[in-house]
Amino acid sequence: MVIQPKIRGFICTTAHPEGCAAHVQEQIDFVKAKGSIANGPKNVLVIGSSTGYGLASRITATFGAGAKTLGIFFEKEGSPNKPGTAGWYNTVAFEQAANAAGLWNKHINGDAFSDEVKQQALQVIKAEMGKIDLVVYSLASPRRKDPKSGEVYSSVLKPIGQAYTVKNLNTSSRTIDQVSVEPASDEEIANTVKVMGGEDWELWLQALQEADVLAEGCQTVAYTYIGKQLTWPIYGKATIGRAKEDLDRAANAISSQLAGLNGQARVTSLKALVTQASSAIPIMPLYISLLYKVMKEEGTHEGCIEQINRLFRDNIYSSTPTLDEQGRYRVDGYELDDSIQAKVEALWQQVDTDSIDSLTDYQGYQAEFLRLFGFGLAGVDYQAESNPDLKLANLVG
Repeated sequence: MVIQPKIRGFICTTAHPEGCAAHVQEQIDFVKAKGSIANGPKNVLVIGSSTGYGLASRITATFGAGAKTLGIFFEKEGSPNKPGTAGWYNTVAFEQAANAAGLWNKHINGDAFSDEVKQQALQVIKAEMGKIDLVVYSLASPRRKDPKSGEVYSSVLKPIGQAYTVKNLNTSSRTIDQVSVEPASDEEIANTVKVMGGEDWELWLQALQEADVLAEGCQTVAYTYIGKQLTWPIYGKATIGRAKEDLDRAANAISSQLAGLNGQARVTSLKALVTQASSAIPIMPLYISLLYKVMKEEGTHEGCIEQINRLFRDNIYSSTPTLDEQGRYRVDGYELDDSIQAKVEALWQQVDTDSIDSLTDYQGYQAEFLRLFGFGLAGVDYQAESNPDLKLANLVG
């Protein structure tokens, strides 16, 4: 079938297999061009491995360090008449490249919050991997089923304390308007922390340690976004931010738990990028469009793979990492530079519907959004027939 993008709201409901493969190959080529990571990881578990920063982490570990990787994700397989999700096709492309390079890789497709998936992972690790020396936690989910109680919690994207009205880029109508968001209730805040906070990260590390599959000196990272003043009301100081603060609590708890192994847990703050998650957050499409324009002009723009490459080489596996007062790895310095933020804020004040193309990089934002689903990649014939029914040879179960 010929697969074209079908956009509904802030998601694309189709994905292109060959386009996703081209996107994955670009990232592989980038990592390989940087050479081997000195003293890099050997056995890596990536929880949330099929898109964005999680996928970039898996690619970096595999093609930068030759690591064995077990990837956990929740994606939909395609059928002869219907495309699967981008994450499925990304993983197919990753698997094919890793297999061709003779690099061990397996995957589990299921609910990473569940005890069942954790047990599946432990079985694979014990049987085929050896002890894990790096755990990457990169889940992005709007809801979570508690594995003990069975209760399902949903997250919300709301400010805390008071309503918030802000300039907004409406990607459906391609206009600048305003969006108003009511403040979250205490229950909504608690539920968001339950979904997006550090509890499940802790449960994963507890299960791994109890099963004795963590290596001496093992490290684990969980990803966050901190931002600055423009994004704080709806992100950093809002329900998502409260959940991300819980990651700091979890990092300290996990580090204490891993002390006997000389292990370490750190939160990592990364740059704002176009992802399936960020597209759904009010303010972020406009902020990212302005940020891309400024950072591209300054020559400091990076995507997921560039960010994760620096995280691995300059932080996790470096004797001189960039850490903040809370002990987090910081790879967001280019974005949060005062001069960059000042330019973004100045453009923020000026931009309106008529000046979207001149004052923002909305075209770049749109292009990057479509690339997430395999569209707009050079060298891909999007008029040709494509086979959406691709299988994963290394899928567990």
